[in-house]
Amino acid sequence: VIELINIVLLGLLVITAIAAIRLHDLFAVTIMFGIYSLLAAAVFVVLDAVDVAFTEAAVGVGISTILMLATIGLVGRREKPPAHRPLLPLVVVAVTGAALVYGTFDMPPFAAPDAPVQQHVAPRYLEQSPHEIGIPNVVTAVLASYRGYDTLGELTVIFTAGVGVLALLGFRRRRSHMADSPEEEP
Repeated sequence: VIELINIVLLGLLVITAIAAIRLHDLFAVTIMFGIYSLLAAAVFVVLDAVDVAFTEAAVGVGISTILMLATIGLVGRREKPPAHRPLLPLVVVAVTGAALVYGTFDMPPFAAPDAPVQQHVAPRYLEQSPHEIGIPNVVTAVLASYRGYDTLGELTVIFTAGVGVLALLGFRRRRSHMADSPEEEP
C-alpha cells in the first residue's frame, strides 16, 4: 500500500512540475509551485519525516507562495515572451543534466546499509538518540539537539530573507504612496 502511495505521489509531482513548466500565467505557476510543495510534504509524511514535512509545508506552501504572489503584484501576471530562443542555455542545461545522470552511475544503491553515508554518524544517532535526548523521533532529535545550531542558523537566514523582502515591499509602497498623495502646504 505504501509503495502505491509513493508511486501516486511521485506521478502527481511529475505532472505538477510539467504543468508549472508549460504554463505562462505566473499566478497559475505560483499555484502549481504551492501544490508541488504540498505534494512534497505528503511524500515526507509517508517517509516518516514529519518535521521535514512541516517545514516544507510552512516554507514551500506558505511563505514562498505568499512572496511569489507579492512579486506577481509588482511585476505583472503574464510572462513576457522572449525576443528569441537562444540555443546556448538549452545546451548548458542538457550537458549539466547529462553530467549529473552520469555521476549517479557511481553511487551506491538507494538505502544500501553499506553506503558511506550510513557508516558515519547515522548508526550512532539511531542507537543513542532515544537514550541521550529522550525524544523518540530520530529526525526531531537530530534537528533539535545534535544539529540545533544549524537549524537555528537556517531559521535566522529564512527570517532575515523575509524581513528583507518585507522591507523592500514596504519601501516601494511608501514611495508610490508618497508620489500619489499631494504634499501638504503649511
